[in-house]
Amino acid sequence: MPDNYGIAFLITLLAGLATAIGGGIAFMVKKDNLKALSVGLGFSAGVMIFLSFNDIIPESKELLAMNFPHKFEWLALIGFVFGIVVAILIDYFLPDHIDPDELLEPDAPCRHNHKIKRAGLLTAIAICVHNFPEGMATFLTTTQDFAMGLSVAMAIAIHNIPEGIAVALPIYHVTGKKRYAMLYAALSGITEPIGALIGMALFSILLPQLLVGILLAAVAGIMIYLSFDTLLPLAREYGNWHLSMIGIVSGILFIWISLILIGE
Repeated sequence: MPDNYGIAFLITLLAGLATAIGGGIAFMVKKDNLKALSVGLGFSAGVMIFLSFNDIIPESKELLAMNFPHKFEWLALIGFVFGIVVAILIDYFLPDHIDPDELLEPDAPCRHNHKIKRAGLLTAIAICVHNFPEGMATFLTTTQDFAMGLSVAMAIAIHNIPEGIAVALPIYHVTGKKRYAMLYAALSGITEPIGALIGMALFSILLPQLLVGILLAAVAGIMIYLSFDTLLPLAREYGNWHLSMIGIVSGILFIWISLILIGE
């Protein structure tokens, strides 16, 4: 049993609470500032994509090969597809409600207060559900490899910031109270440490160690789906494709160089 549960949980908690940072930014954000978010979202996607294919899936195969030397490739593939299916189901039953137009024009006269408040609450609920598997992903990867888990947490924290903005802006617009907006933004990320607790239970109580490889492959599937279905489209919405590409390439290079330096 890994002895780093505490640090893995702490890292997951900090990544989830990054939504509170977004809540704070919501009070000062301007349209031009969203270009930085475009780069940040692309950066996050680049980190997740690189880690998924270069570290998490190979780690999954290595763990599975210990117990299934002739079938580990298929089991890793099954785990990866399972992760994608889980992400698709979450999107199907509770799609994201992050609307860039709401961020750029929260005071538009055609939007009534109750509709804006409802948009904020629905966004908070949607983000809570989407953050749950992210918390499990961060926790499981950290228990297997601290450096890899820290990289995943960083990528998730970056994309949690605009999610916090999406929650806080409409709530603040309706109530006029920063503490409420910050509270909802922070609570929207609290399911990440909850996901970590569930991951801890699965890892240490319900599942044998040999299935960790399948879970890691599923984590990679979730991260790949999140990158292509949510992060990259939002990065383009906040800025443009060139800004997104700058973020993607920067994320890949940053995490690649980081892993080289850590390995030396």
